[in-house]
Amino acid sequence: RLIRRMGKSHNAPFAHAVVHSDLVYLSGVTANADAENGPISPDDSVAEQTKRVFRVIDARLARAGSNKSKVLKAQVWLKDIEKGMAEMNAAWNEWVGDAAFKPVRATVQSKLANPSMLVEIQVTAAR
Repeated sequence: RLIRRMGKSHNAPFAHAVVHSDLVYLSGVTANADAENGPISPDDSVAEQTKRVFRVIDARLARAGSNKSKVLKAQVWLKDIEKGMAEMNAAWNEWVGDAAFKPVRATVQSKLANPSMLVEIQVTAAR
């Protein structure tokens, strides 16, 4: 089976997405990837950054021939789980929508690559 790597460049040490068979694997996405809406800041809310992450995830899934209703698994990293969990969950529930489309998910606290990053999300989806 063919493996298709999408969004790869010499500047990044990874592809944005890998498609194999009927599965789409996205790399972790932060609000930094949503450059159209300006730089991120430590003053951003978790909800704001999470919504920016979902805009990027939606675009990458679409390029790979999938969409959020086909997400099977998500992994979420929060800079501060106590401060950010409720805001991230509110944005998550708005994005996922109907309970019939909720994937499995793990959420943990983690130091992220840039101090301004508050959330990172990685998903795996069917096509």
